[in-house]
Amino acid sequence: MKCLIVFAVIVALFGAFAGYGYLVFTDLTKPLPKPEFKDDTYWGPGDVKDYKPDTKLYEFKLNVPQEEIDDLSQQLNRTLKLTEPLEGISFEYGFNTYALEQFVHYWRDKYLTKWDERQALFNSFKQYTTEIQGLNIHFIHEKASPEAQEKKHVYPLLLLHGWPGSVREFFDFIPILTKETNITDYAFEVVAPSLVGYGWSDAATRPGFNAAEMATVMRNLMLRLGHKKFFVQGGDWGSIIGSNLATLYPENVIGYHSNMCVLHSPLATLKGIYASFYPEKYLPSRFFVDHHFPVWDKWLELLKESGYFHIQATKPDTIGAALTSSPVGLASYILEKFQTCTNPGLQQDFGAIVTVFGLEAVLDNLMVYYLTNSATTAARFYLENVSKAYRDLQLDRVQSPVPMGCARFRYDLPSVTDWQLRDKFPNLKHSMYFQQGSHFAALEMPAMLYNDFTAFVGKLGLHGEQPK
Repeated sequence: MKCLIVFAVIVALFGAFAGYGYLVFTDLTKPLPKPEFKDDTYWGPGDVKDYKPDTKLYEFKLNVPQEEIDDLSQQLNRTLKLTEPLEGISFEYGFNTYALEQFVHYWRDKYLTKWDERQALFNSFKQYTTEIQGLNIHFIHEKASPEAQEKKHVYPLLLLHGWPGSVREFFDFIPILTKETNITDYAFEVVAPSLVGYGWSDAATRPGFNAAEMATVMRNLMLRLGHKKFFVQGGDWGSIIGSNLATLYPENVIGYHSNMCVLHSPLATLKGIYASFYPEKYLPSRFFVDHHFPVWDKWLELLKESGYFHIQATKPDTIGAALTSSPVGLASYILEKFQTCTNPGLQQDFGAIVTVFGLEAVLDNLMVYYLTNSATTAARFYLENVSKAYRDLQLDRVQSPVPMGCARFRYDLPSVTDWQLRDKFPNLKHSMYFQQGSHFAALEMPAMLYNDFTAFVGKLGLHGEQPK
């Protein structure tokens, strides 16, 4: 009898633990309802009581005084106090100081001497500013060409960049989207803003401006321009912001396309670990296993390359002070990211940046951070997105009905599988793997990104197209 009682107690305890475990698992993995979110929070200076909204659009032209260019040249002309690399080391310890010295010399002696030409390139795009929620927002606004409007279906498109990028990433991408000469049935009216705190857009004046708030400002910008429904495309922070926008404001998004398809939810994590044991079961081809697995190796690589993330997510003003006070330091910090985001075969190559992105394009992007003094305000965005207020929204667990398309480039950050992605976007319409390309897809291979984006648009059947 005593044995039966002990056995019954053990069974009861096991059942209780199993039941509790099931409840915890269900609670951690079930989809959550969309949170209530304020769409008009004031982020400008001073008291909101004194705020008088200005809804006008103002033309923007970049016009850097020659004195500012001369001052930069003088700063770059100072004797560089750099530490020599260790023997036999290229970029394993960070950006190689021999390479940095060459970049600085080119920046000073070649690039800055033709600043008028570079500035003209920036001004070749129609740009404006407007005030949204107390912040002056800068954006490129390029409409489809008249020829394209006559022959193609035209849709508004919100393009979102990330860090350490800028609108400069899209200079080769935008013309393909807007011109009649592209090979698809679509053209786009492109809106490419500088994110809040980046480039020529104002920074928030108080804590709390996270990706959900950024998504709200970007959505309100599109509404300001008269676009109640639009496409969204983004990579890096642009992908996070785009996901948040499609989640909080699905009624405004025709479709969301990402070239950095990440998902940080408990269920996605568990699925990723499980799929690592049976990868071919969850992928369209065994040739794509390296995009996702081995999971542990991918996490280790992320840990190795995410030191900047930890700094910016904890003490952004400290690193910001170092970067804004030294153009050479700013160059080293940003160039190292572009060097890393080439591909593993080129990361130790002194010509990698030139080969993959082009020297002028990367220096243009660097100038955006230098001229706008935005290193600190851009870095603060990391801290806001690891804050408790943002984490409590748990937007990765809130499903979005918006049609979604995913482009995975071989050497980008590891993305999630379709099996995981459908937890967040059950209306996943398009999924593609590329065996080349890296993090800055719009800059590195704009034609390939365009082809993938328009393939996604074609699968939505907006004009009776049959999915291919």
